[in-house]
Amino acid sequence: MAEIDLPTPGPDALKTRTILQVIPELETGGAERTTLEVAEAIIKAGGRALIASQGGPLVERLDALGAKHITLPMASKNPFTMWDNKGRLVKLIKDEKVDIIHVRSRAPAWSAYGAAKAANIPYITTYHGIYRANSPLKRVYNGVMAKGDFVIANSSHTREHVLLEHYPSRLKDDARLVTIHRGADLARFDPETLEQSRIDAVFQRFGGQDAFRLLMPGRLTSWKGQRFAIEAARHLQMSGEMTRQGRTFRLVFVGGAQGRDAYEQALRDLIAEYGLEDMVAIAGHLEDMPAGYRWADVVLSMSERPEAFGRIAIEAQAMGRMVVATNHGGARETVLDGVTGALVPPADGVAAANAIAALAALSPEERAEREAKARQRAVNEFSTTRMTDRTIAVYEKALEFQK
Repeated sequence: MAEIDLPTPGPDALKTRTILQVIPELETGGAERTTLEVAEAIIKAGGRALIASQGGPLVERLDALGAKHITLPMASKNPFTMWDNKGRLVKLIKDEKVDIIHVRSRAPAWSAYGAAKAANIPYITTYHGIYRANSPLKRVYNGVMAKGDFVIANSSHTREHVLLEHYPSRLKDDARLVTIHRGADLARFDPETLEQSRIDAVFQRFGGQDAFRLLMPGRLTSWKGQRFAIEAARHLQMSGEMTRQGRTFRLVFVGGAQGRDAYEQALRDLIAEYGLEDMVAIAGHLEDMPAGYRWADVVLSMSERPEAFGRIAIEAQAMGRMVVATNHGGARETVLDGVTGALVPPADGVAAANAIAALAALSPEERAEREAKARQRAVNEFSTTRMTDRTIAVYEKALEFQK
């Protein structure tokens, strides 16, 4: 299926228009950050940006952009609350003269869908993740996200293997289904503007000055694959491959457990069992991720389940770093095997170790060439500006169809 053409929007594309984005809460995840990026783009395009959510730490940043946050219980899955939220959104649409409602999650989508139909305004959805549909009832619940006047998939994997697989009849119209990859903020993730002092600070915290350095960002949860990164580290140690290259290695996990303390402890126990305490560390949250990526020689993304997209691979490549990722989901679109990194089978620590060793064995010239290609591909294909331009273009199309 061919997709609708999305030309670059003009500077006043949304002049006098009000766009309402709806998301459960404004925590620090990828969907939430995308919400802020789109809000900023709406304002730059001359429009008003509203966000309805339950709140969270990103509200302050949203206010600083000049957007308006409305606190509503949008994270609730209680049917009665969801019904009440529909009425709240209808009132909000009327009071604020909202032109488009754009929803980014299933529970609030049921409220937003009803409100959009009642107010007769365009209803747009974005699939940010892979929603499991193990039963007919769950497929119906998920299906509200496929009811959009426009449905945005955050990767071709999401488009082909989730939306078109589960809702082919609903999305048979090419004009409704659009792929818009998430993007990296190339102003923030730019190796040319990164001060050496920031990289030095990460070295002080993580060490590894004389080692081949591996960074694995992501919250500590089993499906993200931290265990298999530890298995890879064990294989590197046992095989002696790094020793033959005259090198040691250092693997650091960054990201919080978010209440999964038992899982974090199990990882620490595994590190101790394998005798890797001097080579592998669980470091917790890292605020300065651009510096973290530049500390690393290679970045790991080893999810056991296919990810819809995966921003880590893009941010790392934007910082000129090669990525070893599992060969499924959105990683197949973001990492070019043998060019900007390596793709390995899921849950295979040995394969990951072999890929890491092969990258470590590259000559300085080969490594520099691959890192340059990684950065260039991120610039060309996966920038925040490209993502927001395409989203604004969808809004323009929706307003045209509304006339």
